[in-house]
This record gives sequence, C-alpha cells and structure tokens, in this order.
Amino acid sequence: MLSKQVQKILKHIFDDIYKFHPYRNNLHIHEIINLINKFNKKNKKKKIFNLSEETSLVICYGNSVTDGKIKSLKVFNNFYKKYLRNVFSGIHFLPFYPSSSDSGFAVKDHYKIDPRLGSWTDVRNISKNCSIMADLVINHSSSRGLWFANFLKNKSPGKDYFFTVDKKFNTAKVVRPREHKLLKKIKLFNQNRYLWRTFSDDQIDLNFQNPKVLMRMIKIIFNLINHGVKVFRLDAIAYLWKESGTKCINHQNTHKIIKLIRYICNLLNTECIIITETNLPEKENISYFGKNDEANWIYNFSLAPLLVYSFLFEDSNKLTKWSKNLPRLKNNNNYLNFIASHDGIGMRPLEGILDKSKQKKFLKLLKKNGAEFSFRKIQGKGKKVYEANITLFNAFKKTDHDNEGKFAFERYMSAHCIMMGFEGIPAIYFNSIFGNSNDYSKFIISGNKRDLNRYRWNKDKLENHLRDETSKQSKYYKSITEILSIRRKQRAFHPNAARKTLSLGPSFFGIKRTSINGKQSVYCITNITSSSKSIVLKKEVTNSKNLLNQNVTIKNSILFFKPFQTVWLSKKN
Repeated sequence: MLSKQVQKILKHIFDDIYKFHPYRNNLHIHEIINLINKFNKKNKKKKIFNLSEETSLVICYGNSVTDGKIKSLKVFNNFYKKYLRNVFSGIHFLPFYPSSSDSGFAVKDHYKIDPRLGSWTDVRNISKNCSIMADLVINHSSSRGLWFANFLKNKSPGKDYFFTVDKKFNTAKVVRPREHKLLKKIKLFNQNRYLWRTFSDDQIDLNFQNPKVLMRMIKIIFNLINHGVKVFRLDAIAYLWKESGTKCINHQNTHKIIKLIRYICNLLNTECIIITETNLPEKENISYFGKNDEANWIYNFSLAPLLVYSFLFEDSNKLTKWSKNLPRLKNNNNYLNFIASHDGIGMRPLEGILDKSKQKKFLKLLKKNGAEFSFRKIQGKGKKVYEANITLFNAFKKTDHDNEGKFAFERYMSAHCIMMGFEGIPAIYFNSIFGNSNDYSKFIISGNKRDLNRYRWNKDKLENHLRDETSKQSKYYKSITEILSIRRKQRAFHPNAARKTLSLGPSFFGIKRTSINGKQSVYCITNITSSSKSIVLKKEVTNSKNLLNQNVTIKNSILFFKPFQTVWLSKKN
C-alpha cells in the first residue's frame, strides 16, 4: 500500500497540472493509487532493469522481417534469437498497434496488436529473451480510430479527447515540425471548431487539458507493462500541451506530465524506463531530464547529424567542441545514442551548432548522395528542412574528398565505433546492420520520403545473404556485430562510465572512457579523414591494447592510422 506521503506527492503533481475542482482531481488520484496497489499486489517482488555495458537496442518494425507464412512478430523473434540476441539486449519495436498511416504512428487502438503482426502473446514471448521498448504514441491518434469516431458523437471513450480551438486561439508563435495546414475547420455540435493536427491530416492531436486523456494514457502504460514492455518511448512528447499565444512546444505542463508518469513508474514493483523523443535543438532536448525527475533517457539527437557531417567533410572540430560541452550524465539518466532511424537525419538538433552556410553545404552533399528532404513551416518565413530522408549507407557513400566512394565502408563502421564508444546506450536501426541502401522502389510507389529507409526484409532472402560471406549484407552484419561483441566485454563502456573528450585536432575525434570502478580506461580515437594520419601517444597510453581486431602500427610512441580507422586502446588502471 502506498504511504500517505507518497499519495500526497501524487496529488501535488496532479493538482499542479490540473487546477480544477479538487473533488474531480481526487477521483483521478484515487484511481491511480488503486492501479499501483493492484499492480504491486500481483507483482510482489521488485524487478530491476539491468543496465550495463551489455545494454544495447536494435530498432525495428514488427514486420521488419517476414516470411509470408507465420505472423511477423514470431518471424522476428526467431531471427533475433538466431542472429541478434548475443549482441542486442533489447528491441525497440516501433508502433505495433492497428494504424491508418505513417507506418504505425496513426494509432487506431492502443489496446490491440495489428493482427497482421501477431498478438500480445507474441510480445510477451519476445520479452522473455530481452527488454522490450515500445512507443507510447501520446500526442495524437488516428482520425479513423474508435476514439475519434466517438469524439464526433460525444460518446466515451473519446468524448473531449481531441484538441480543438476557436478563432480566438492565437497560433502566431506556434513551432511546427511539418509543412501541412495545422488546423482543419469542422462543424462540431453546431459550432465551428478547428482540429489541431501537428503531424498530418490523419493524426489528430489529443486534448491533454482533459485529465481523462492523461488517465487513459496511464492505463495504457499499465497494459503495456503487463504484456512485457519495460521501456516507454514518449513519441512527439514536446508538442503535448497547447496554450494560446505560446510556441505550443515544451510547455511547463508537458514537463509536469512526464514527471507524473516517471513518479508513477518509480512506485511500481518493476523498473520501467521513460525515454522522451524530442527532435529539437540540444538545450531544449536536454531539458527533458528535468531535475533527474523526468526522462530516464533522452535521445542524443545531435550526435547523428554531427557524426555524418564530420565524416563527410573530414573535420572533427564541431563534433569535438559539441562533445566537450555536452553535460555528463547523472545517476539514473542516460543518452540513447543512434545514427540512423525510421525517419531521417534530423536537422533541428544542429541549430546553434552549425551555421547556415555549413548546413547548406551539408544538405547539398546529402542530396548528392540520394537524400530527399522533409520540411517544416515557419510562421511568416516559409519552410525549412526538418530532416534528411536517406539511409546511412547512402549518406556515407561519397564525399568531396572521396568522389568514388572508396572509403564508404570505413566511414560507416568508424561512425558506428564512435557511437558505440560514446557515453550512454547504443541503438542501431535494423536496416543499418545490413548496410541497406535507399529503397527507391517503395518511395516511388508511396511518395513518402521516409520510406527510403523503411525496407522490409523477406526472411529467406536475408538469411541467404548472411550465409553468403561475399555479400554486402554479410560483410556489414559481421562488422557491426563484432564491434558490439567487443564493446559488451569492456567495463569502461558502461552507459554511465566517465567520458572525457580529447583534443586531437580536426583530423581526429577521441574520447576517453573510464569504468565506474576506475579499473579500466579505453581511449576511442578515430581518424576521420581519407588520408593516412598519425598522432603522438601520451606515455600512459603507449602500452595499451587495441580492442578492435585491426592491425595498428606504433613506432616510438607514434600511432599510425589508416583512412577512417578507429582504435579502442584499453588500459588497466
């Protein structure tokens, strides 16, 4: 049973968000307390999330691998156990609910699994072998789901669930992530109202000014936990709360809602992880840690575009400066590090890091390598690139220094080495493991730019590639998994192990990781140029062992690097 002090804290956080009639709030608080007590009565022993240097995630769809015979979640589980379980401790399944668009992000029913993928039983079975991360698509819901149908009929569940405004609502300062028309005029109960649509015509924003919407999401979290989910990705959370005359992003009440969700999860007899998906400039992104009382993890959004930029232009200055200024992690907080995702390479995280001229050159080179661009609308200023839609394979294909793409593979692997060596938790997109190139066939048919990096594999075809040691897929898979295997054995790569950024000049990027117990240090150093380079090693590093299975040459304390080579020099302290 929850103590009176805990109940008081819950009430304080809830009342701080919803300053309504105390009696109505008390009903919701009472319901939350009952949910927690009921869960803990059923789950009496506290389950701990084991965070270590072995923690890593593969990002995928429920149908990233299919065979045309059995449900795709079963297919993926079999593939995971055979090829990925030894290196990935967890799976981030992108939305597996019934959906009407946006590859799952226009959810029609949060309580069901898309029947084409499988069932909740499949999810629970997968959770026996790994940690599962799932999306809580919290900002919006499908225009073709039950909630919206009921909303239009003034029925529950759905009544007052969606956010509408009238002509008096001031949208002049609203920050947009897309370029379509934000508001749609509708006739609702004989009144003219305007539906709010942050992301698409089919994704209608939920009304979190109605506490019943928040209560519904809390119940959905409990449902996911009961089906084996441990990590919750709060999708598009920054846009949750809207207020007239404001930017309608990063609202203080959004932060309070995250704080409430985190506090509730902390009270459960199972350790849950909250991760906020906020594709924003870095200062805004980091704010979602709160005072170590909001997100457990945040996406390290600036790392991906900065890594790609640094390798394409063979200059680490911006990356090094950024890394030196990036705050060290506190206990219970972590960065989720990634280079590729189901969407694209976000450009907003580069704001304040790259000037307009450098961003323009960056976009020009990405375009040359096959990128399409998604835009966002800026009030009174037209539109601006929001993200580059391109696979990582294509992004690293050619540079102005390497017109033939001679070192594309080396760039690709060294970028992953930096990401895996960085402070935090590595997450690798499923298609990146096999070096997928842009899926132009799907893009031409769908017209959706994000489909360039959303290829779905036939299991037999992929396994045939992996059995063929000369195939591209086999080559990329073996290299990625080998690096991960090495990483998992080093205490210095614990997510919260200390990180120190080294000053090695524009041709190199380097960090020093030191294990929590202080007994191991690993110097992660990468030559980010297409030329052979060398550096003078400090005395303390001279007798270190290179963990990566590559030949390195050290003469008179000088370490020689091949183009785009990475070394992990391990030193026992």
